[in-house]
Amino acid sequence: MPYEYAYHARTALAHITDPLPVPRPVPSALTPSRTPDLTEADVPPDPTAPDPTAPEPPTAEAVVDTVDTRPPAGRLGLLGLQHVLVMYTGCVTVPLVFGEAAKLDTSTVGLLVNADLLVAGVITLLQSLGLGKLLGVRLPVVAGATFTAVTPMVLIAGQYGMRAVYGSMIAAGVFGLLVAVPFARAVRFFPPLVSGTVITVIGLSLIGVAAGLIAGDDPAAKDYAAPSHLALAGGIVLLIVMFGRFTRGFLSQVGVLVGLVAGTAVAVPMGLTDFSAAGAAHWVGVSSPFHFGTPTFPVAAVTSMCVVMLVTFTESTADMLAVGEMTGRRPTRDDLARGLAADGVSGVLGGVMNAFLDTVFAQNVGLVEMSKVRSRYVAAVAGGLLVLLGLIPKLGETVASLPGPVVGAAGLVMFATVTTVGIRTLRRVEFDGTNNLLIVAVSIGVGMLPVVAPTIYHAFPAWIQVIGGSAITSATLTAFVLNLLFHHTRGRAATESGHAPSHSMDREGSL
Repeated sequence: MPYEYAYHARTALAHITDPLPVPRPVPSALTPSRTPDLTEADVPPDPTAPDPTAPEPPTAEAVVDTVDTRPPAGRLGLLGLQHVLVMYTGCVTVPLVFGEAAKLDTSTVGLLVNADLLVAGVITLLQSLGLGKLLGVRLPVVAGATFTAVTPMVLIAGQYGMRAVYGSMIAAGVFGLLVAVPFARAVRFFPPLVSGTVITVIGLSLIGVAAGLIAGDDPAAKDYAAPSHLALAGGIVLLIVMFGRFTRGFLSQVGVLVGLVAGTAVAVPMGLTDFSAAGAAHWVGVSSPFHFGTPTFPVAAVTSMCVVMLVTFTESTADMLAVGEMTGRRPTRDDLARGLAADGVSGVLGGVMNAFLDTVFAQNVGLVEMSKVRSRYVAAVAGGLLVLLGLIPKLGETVASLPGPVVGAAGLVMFATVTTVGIRTLRRVEFDGTNNLLIVAVSIGVGMLPVVAPTIYHAFPAWIQVIGGSAITSATLTAFVLNLLFHHTRGRAATESGHAPSHSMDREGSL
């Protein structure tokens, strides 16, 4: 029964059974007014008549960017391309860094890049469109290779060889499929206090990547941090800001894409572009399964990659929760389980196709927030484009040839946006009278240590370097343990704060 009908019925019954006047609260704009006498207004209205107090139906412009709405084809394509351009460099950097560290030849590294893009596209399609009740969170998220796995993979390659790298990845993928549901059920241990801290550290840790793209990675190089490069990057950031400030509708949503295109055009006369690799690349190419031979499964390697899978789950969970908050569609436990299972599939598929573990990419989370485009079909188009890039090396090399300062400028805005998404999530945390401020401070401090001092753990065993050397891993573990200590134990801090920890879920299972 609608609220107003039930209310009027209770009002009429009160007048019949209680002849004495009872003081009524003063009506406000937020509560229905009560009248002392039963009047014509108390008679329930005709259910078929339009409600004059009902809000105006949303306009087409207001609903065009909801999660399940499909924008027009042209707009859909441009928005999907924008997502690809934003994440492409971060995605291919993983195989490039791994290939160099593992001392692989150029042609093999190119094979890894193609396989990486192909798998990332497939997982993005699964995440955005879903596969029945089995896979996919069905939110506008884009998947890409996670940096968390690079160090363990390099260590495994050096000790056991490439066959063990991909054997342990397959095992970690199977492990991820098995624990996706239990992990999603335990999401109450990842409240906004933990997820907000993790997202903040993800964004902060990636700003150094953007700086490296803009200035260069070799301080001894002649063009390191060249003023012209910094000016180009600054102009792109300014252009993105101007589009956000002075444009509306579709134009305000493609500011990053416009910045990338305009920046590349300016970079041509500056001599910063080189598309020769694209010209030499093949039109069609695909990685053959088990390129390095029959996979092997050393126990230590499998254990290490399973830990990486759990950290990847934590990263993806934080990003999916952030996107759910942005879109107004908070993921349920089942949604999260399906999204995490897709990460598990990336391990199995990546191990077979010589690719990498995938996670929800933080820079695309930032783009969703910045562009205000909520349609999951935009992410699906991005996934389709990634598959094409994986199958057509020439297209992939073209995008990879975008100048570093151009990509770095766009990345700077995206990574900083991810940081602010984490800060916004932390606004939901109760800080007064609790130890939550201490939890956030210690977690961010520990997480940022390997960012500002990359070799700080060089004297420790390899397994500590794997965990502590990753900003995301160390921040996640610190926030998780401190949250357990302060909010899930019977210590004085947990009982005297007077505030319940913010980890509860509603009756529908949403976060």
